[in-house]
Amino acid sequence: MAETGRLTQSRVAAPLVGPVTLLRIAIILALLAVWEFLAHSGWLYRDVVPSLLSIGRALADLLMSAEYYFHLTVTAAEIGAALAIGGALGLFVGILLGANRFLSKAFESYLYYLGPTPKIIFFPIMIMWFGVGPESKIALGTLSCFFPVALNVAAGMRGIDKVLIRVGNSFRANSWQMVSKIYLPAMRHPIINGIRLGLGVALIGTLLAETKLSNKGIGFLIIQAYSIFDMPRMYAMLIVLFVLSIGANALVGRFGGLHDIKRL
Repeated sequence: MAETGRLTQSRVAAPLVGPVTLLRIAIILALLAVWEFLAHSGWLYRDVVPSLLSIGRALADLLMSAEYYFHLTVTAAEIGAALAIGGALGLFVGILLGANRFLSKAFESYLYYLGPTPKIIFFPIMIMWFGVGPESKIALGTLSCFFPVALNVAAGMRGIDKVLIRVGNSFRANSWQMVSKIYLPAMRHPIINGIRLGLGVALIGTLLAETKLSNKGIGFLIIQAYSIFDMPRMYAMLIVLFVLSIGANALVGRFGGLHDIKRL
């Protein structure tokens, strides 16, 4: 019986590394190999595709630079402010449009039309309104973040079970109680998805604004490295930015998963 139990456990036990993970590792290794081949091939202009070793050295120098962390803090503060303001406005407008069919028919189409528009075209207006400081970068990030949050929340409002709304009405819940006790818990996943999308476009909008007119921030450092053709440093900053973006996105998703676990 003991041997049978051990055999059963060995059959049930999943492999340490699944085929999907192996495929992902193989793709990453293949891309790195192609990159290194191009770096040493001489087909491209010097340092357009620097070697992985030079990028690694630039990455080490970057992570040991106090100046880099100052610029990173500036960009993180701008993105955080843009996400907070744009997310709050998007949540408010999304609930308003989702709860009122007349307002939805009148205004939601404008969100669909303006949502895909590149927000960088509004940057000159932001400069005129808010100046050349961090405020204009936050404003552009806020504008970028607003649309995905508002559209996801509006769609989530229409997907709420009508029974829940009737229950709230039967208890004569006021507007704030309906929002806090019925709407927000029922729309948790649309809100999380909207925030994840909003975070991505707020990051893009803020960095683009920093590359256009700024003297601090990660966008400023990237365009500065590009202007002096310091490609290893530029790629190193892009790698760090990519990893931080993935971490922030995973953290938001994890936050939604923790709420699911708590409910269970």
